[in-house]
Amino acid sequence: MKKVFRILAISLVLVLFGICALPAAAQPPIGGDQGWYAVHCNVDGANVYFDGDYKGVIQGGVLYVAAYTTGTPYSTYSVQMDGYTSFSDSIPSVPGKGETLDLYATLNPVQPTQPVVIGGDIGWYTVHCNVDGAMVMFDNEVKGTINQGILSVQVYTTGTPYKTFTVTMNGYTPYTATIDRYPGKGETVDLYATLNPVPTPTPTRSPMSPFVALSGLAVAALVLGMVHRRK
Repeated sequence: MKKVFRILAISLVLVLFGICALPAAAQPPIGGDQGWYAVHCNVDGANVYFDGDYKGVIQGGVLYVAAYTTGTPYSTYSVQMDGYTSFSDSIPSVPGKGETLDLYATLNPVQPTQPVVIGGDIGWYTVHCNVDGAMVMFDNEVKGTINQGILSVQVYTTGTPYKTFTVTMNGYTPYTATIDRYPGKGETVDLYATLNPVPTPTPTRSPMSPFVALSGLAVAALVLGMVHRRK
């Protein structure tokens, strides 16, 4: 009986020793399987935060953030950059093992601070156009020219609303459209204009003069007469 107990004791010691001696790679990693968030943004160098925790900067339009599928899910993400309005949104789900979940953020330049003036609160129109240098008019009032595809136009929310805007450029057909929305305080309303090159006129042939026409008829009659005489 003592021999049996001794064998059992030795076996138990060997089993415990074997468990303790397992390599670290055989043990599951803390946090479970891993997925990724891909945060896409239009401004390189912008800082990315998940639930207020800094995760890195946008490079080449994207930042990849690792996430453990068994970890505590993130609820929000934000993207910030000096000179741009901050972006924040909720995170809808958690990526599975080896999966990538895309998140998107668009940063807009901060509008220049305007002094407080008599006339009411201020809003903005942003006119988008495909031709730089094109002139923009609101109700025939010149507001400026398109630069890098846009022109920002300041308006007072308590002022008389504009009705139309026109965009013109030499060599292009003018564009005119109605303004059906007025910005509120601190708001921006986007307006879009597409300019098309003026069609190149097709040269037309001058009509035949009466003298040339009569001369042609005379020659034709003479030829027909000669042919008739030969017969």
